[in-house]
Amino acid sequence: MKLLGQYKGRSLAGLSGPVIAAAAVLASPAHATPVQGSIGATSTGSVLITATVPNRALITSLTDVTFTNADPSVAATSSQGPCVWSNTSTRNYTITASGSGASNAFTIANVSGTSVIPYSVGWANSANASSLTALSAGTASSAVASNATNISCGGSGNSTLKVTIGASDLQDMIATQSYTGTLTLVVTPQ
Repeated sequence: MKLLGQYKGRSLAGLSGPVIAAAAVLASPAHATPVQGSIGATSTGSVLITATVPNRALITSLTDVTFTNADPSVAATSSQGPCVWSNTSTRNYTITASGSGASNAFTIANVSGTSVIPYSVGWANSANASSLTALSAGTASSAVASNATNISCGGSGNSTLKVTIGASDLQDMIATQSYTGTLTLVVTPQ
């Protein structure tokens, strides 16, 4: 700081570039105003550049779930590997799953809506997981961490989504009728 006091109020034109830069760094807190140049053969000034980004998350690599001619004697299951990315310092996120049934229920229904069939949803924050956490409709999961360091997960999924229709529920379905519903997944960075 002695260096700065020595030149306070004086022209910096005779000082070398590195000395001026060092003086500017020492003199300027993170919110300092720009350092203006002075007249000379060259003139050097500097500005502080500050950038921030808000919390963000992304879920990709989802595929539609189709159970065609499911055997009603056993549960029908479908697993897939979505990519989930979060930019927080911990990479943590929660996931909230909602179905298209009443009160966000996980259900599919025939075209007339007279036959409504439930399904269950499981989630894990690792690819090809065999142990999943059951999700409750409309309720955020506990925070889990994503291992993705970029938004594409390196080209492969980093989590597991599993949809299951129980055998007894398949037995309640009317043969040859198509049942549909929508599962919505909301990822919230933590």
